[in-house]
Amino acid sequence: MTNIILFGPPGAGKGTQAERIRDNYNFLHISTGDVFRYNIKNETELGQRAKSFIDRGELVPDDVTIKMLAGEIEKADDKNGIIFDGFPRTKAQADALDDLLNEQNEKIDALVSLNVDDEILIGRLKERGKTSGRKDDADENVIKNRIQVYYTETEIVKDHYKQQGKLHQVDGVGSVQDITKRLNNVIDQLI
Repeated sequence: MTNIILFGPPGAGKGTQAERIRDNYNFLHISTGDVFRYNIKNETELGQRAKSFIDRGELVPDDVTIKMLAGEIEKADDKNGIIFDGFPRTKAQADALDDLLNEQNEKIDALVSLNVDDEILIGRLKERGKTSGRKDDADENVIKNRIQVYYTETEIVKDHYKQQGKLHQVDGVGSVQDITKRLNNVIDQLI
């Protein structure tokens, strides 16, 4: 099984590209955003805890995130791999993910980072905010805070996997198809 983290700041296109990877390679797509939204919509205890942080543009604490995602990993039995979208976001989450996969004799094969300039990110998120109904995409100050949180708290995860020789960087600007081709070139080398 091939396990890949699709990484990048908010608005980089992780969700869009993860769905394409899921379909192209028969991977399980685990999106923290989708898992969070499901738990929030269904008003689970973990969902309510997560919502209070998301509404402020802050990261959901590691213990909440890890508890939500641990069960998702088990759904990969009939898949060729897992594409993690939006997880891990902290070094502690990366360590926890490594531990979870090690327990199943699995590992992360690559962290693929989508690189996009901040102004493009802000524009993408504001545009998405017009149709998504997501409060965190509608307010430019929240968007800027999310991007800043990414740089100060999340980007260090790249170093964790870079030290393991698993970091692959991909230009995240261009058409959806062009970005998909760039990602496929990386994935094809991994499988």
